[in-house]
Amino acid sequence: MSSPTMTPSPIRLDAASEVLRNLPVAELVEHAVKSGDRLAANGALVALTGKYTGRTPKDKHTVREPGSEENIWWENNNSMDPATFAKLVEKANAYLAGKHAYVIDTYGGADPRYRIAARFIVTRPYHALFIKQLLIRPSSAELATYEPEWTVVDLGDLSCDPATDGTKGDAVIALNFAEKTVLIMGTQYAGEMKKSVFTILNYLLPLQGVLSMHCSANIGAEGDTALFFGLSGTGKTTLSASPNRRLIGDDEHGWTDTGVFNFEGGCYAKCIKLSAAGEPEIWNAIRFGSVLENVVMDAAHVPDFDDGSITENTRCAYPIDYIENAVEPSVGGHPKNIVFLTCDAFGVLPPISRLTPEQAMFHFLNGYTAKVAGTEAGVTEPQTTFSTCFGAPFLPLRPKVYAELLRDKIARHGAKVWLVNTGWTGGPYGVGSRMKLAYTRAMIDAAFSGGLDGVEFVTDPVFGLSVPTTCPNVPSEVLLPRNTWSDKDAYDAKATQLAGMFEENFRKFA
Repeated sequence: MSSPTMTPSPIRLDAASEVLRNLPVAELVEHAVKSGDRLAANGALVALTGKYTGRTPKDKHTVREPGSEENIWWENNNSMDPATFAKLVEKANAYLAGKHAYVIDTYGGADPRYRIAARFIVTRPYHALFIKQLLIRPSSAELATYEPEWTVVDLGDLSCDPATDGTKGDAVIALNFAEKTVLIMGTQYAGEMKKSVFTILNYLLPLQGVLSMHCSANIGAEGDTALFFGLSGTGKTTLSASPNRRLIGDDEHGWTDTGVFNFEGGCYAKCIKLSAAGEPEIWNAIRFGSVLENVVMDAAHVPDFDDGSITENTRCAYPIDYIENAVEPSVGGHPKNIVFLTCDAFGVLPPISRLTPEQAMFHFLNGYTAKVAGTEAGVTEPQTTFSTCFGAPFLPLRPKVYAELLRDKIARHGAKVWLVNTGWTGGPYGVGSRMKLAYTRAMIDAAFSGGLDGVEFVTDPVFGLSVPTTCPNVPSEVLLPRNTWSDKDAYDAKATQLAGMFEENFRKFA
């Protein structure tokens, strides 16, 4: 992505009363507190996002324009005509007049060959702090010559009116590849900003032969890189923040001819039921400079991570160097192990199974999981979903583009692929219990270290998956999910139902 083409932004800052550019963290925290956000006892900034406590995919749009139109997977992307986008730009410019505007200059992509320069314009200081910590921060020398390729404008306080603005609701996320501009209005959920950059890279990189991936990544002591694909709530951040491995990144990566690189410079972890004992790396990263979203505090400003009264989707954003064993720069070699994470609400998938290349493509294209409460607007309990490539909401291109790149890279570099269920065991949601994190960690450690290479595997009769019968530090009955159900007939019925859903969903890719 060298020699980028600069496109003048349609957003005008000249009418703003003050433009505050690339303020340091401490000043942004000070501004946020003055605006009504609060500091927690651990030093983190605590912000509330209002009506939207998760992403709102139905309000995300891509502008139809000649340069990108033939490439876009329109069945998956809401379209917007250029005239509607132009009206939204006018609305944004009118709103910025007389306001304090914060400008944060960032890079998306730790590999200089493929990074993009993304400038953010926001009016809420918490948003400025969030994106400064989440994306890659240019050095002082880089800022001196910085030229943005993309402009992302987040005006969360500015609601839309479908009758006059041409939107679906009071919020909108509109991406225009021709003008290299993203407009976010009506939602203060900061995750929309980072996912906008992810969507941009999901368009640009595959067209250059680079696989963009909704996954976390870490690296072992022997230099072995691992990837963890999965939707929000399946364990990408938690499982990649391992005390025994160094973190490359927790959510978005690219796979090039030389290896893997992180798109971001920070992490965005779910906080619900977070504990120092269970997830010490994340717990210790929550300090001054971090941003907590929708977390309830007690009278002494101590966060109560068990309180989901605002949302189950409580979050913390922090720079990656707040994780003690993070890799800098955030790059690694070709992965030796790839994990597909699924949160199975049916409770019938094995907690770990080894996939053939054909099964890897089947499960990658299906992208089965349960949407966990709070990650999207209106989701209050786990809902079965098939999200292509484990990230359909962020995919501008057609699925086969990503699937063929993954297939070819797995074949070329010989990566092992595992399906790991972090969802329910002993019964479906409401009957069984969530898989213990300690068991999942033990299974992944065994898979990566070769501890499963010599054990007996059996073939699951319903899903055809290859399942180990023993694993260090995991009770054997847990490995075969049918054994954990008291009602075997009920298990058989649920497993058959889910297998049928797999086949039905996969037909559209045949």
